[in-house]
Amino acid sequence: MLSDVLLIEEKHETAAKALFELIEKTRKGRFVVAISGESGSGKTELSHCLAKEYKKADMRAKPLHTDNYYLTLPEERNTWREAHGPSAIGDTEYDWATLNGNVESFRRGVKAFMPCVDIVTDQVDSLITDFSKIDVLILDGLYALKCEDVDLRVFIDITYFETKKAQLKRGKEAQTPLRAMVLQREHEVVSSMKNTADVLVNKDYTLSENL
Repeated sequence: MLSDVLLIEEKHETAAKALFELIEKTRKGRFVVAISGESGSGKTELSHCLAKEYKKADMRAKPLHTDNYYLTLPEERNTWREAHGPSAIGDTEYDWATLNGNVESFRRGVKAFMPCVDIVTDQVDSLITDFSKIDVLILDGLYALKCEDVDLRVFIDITYFETKKAQLKRGKEAQTPLRAMVLQREHEVVSSMKNTADVLVNKDYTLSENL
């Protein structure tokens, strides 16, 4: 999302290098990697650092932030969630048709219109991406692992209980009872995806195979 805040640390860069090497051992042609984890776990930072690793290698990787595919705008989301209750919170909040359509455009190597939420103006902008020039697509977000067409699924195995400090540093939402409810529900949905991952990013940001 436009105007989002990144807090990149050495651990993100180290994990990105390891992930780059892992992908390049087997990658043949266009490749989609999905990175999921709970709020504040470092999904976007890892995605950004991985894209930079590809740039260093004279290749192109494009991060695609799935937060841009929510069906409701950020300022409307809390009201919507209060009205619909905890059971409505989860991967059903995404516009999967548009997201999967953009992944398909990447596979075909064609231009595509992509949504991008500006969190300052709370508007959805439309960006044009020429996927013919992109080698790797990096999906990052709470539910990115649920995308249909993914070559490698990466799960950051850190719970929101362990990321509260990071969320405060990034200026995330105030810790209201509603926010606590949302985080708990997201925890339940995101943690249920762990067994679908190919690779785990552990608490110390080392990588391990998900056996």
